[in-house]
Amino acid sequence: MKVQFILLILLTGSLFGCKKNATNPVPNIPFDVTINLTLPSYSALIGVGGYAYVNAGSKGVIVYHRGVSDFVAFDRHSPADPNGSCATPLTPDTNNFLVLLDVCNDAQFSLYDGSPIKNCDFGLRQYATAWNGGDQLRIYN
Repeated sequence: MKVQFILLILLTGSLFGCKKNATNPVPNIPFDVTINLTLPSYSALIGVGGYAYVNAGSKGVIVYHRGVSDFVAFDRHSPADPNGSCATPLTPDTNNFLVLLDVCNDAQFSLYDGSPIKNCDFGLRQYATAWNGGDQLRIYN
């Protein structure tokens, strides 16, 4: 009986859980970009907690330096706007840069992990990053 109850809970959680890893409605645009962190447009990425924009993906990419050797990159195309009709890509909230705002759909997302916060079932499209430990950061899918 206990095993059946545990299986029921796991099944229910998988059916009603977050869609962060479900098929993302944001188009998957192939790219492979390497940026130089010493350039002025990317210098904010040198320190942990900094972010910068990169011209790639569907509506641009935001890169966040999350930890000492940990970078994350997300498309600025909001999953709440699958057709891309909003002219403004996701931008950090002026009161809390770790919250990305979709001003057209009143949706919010976490810059830390891409998860939806408000008005969307899908998380952000995430891209792979590879840091060489120096001044080069590769962002790709």
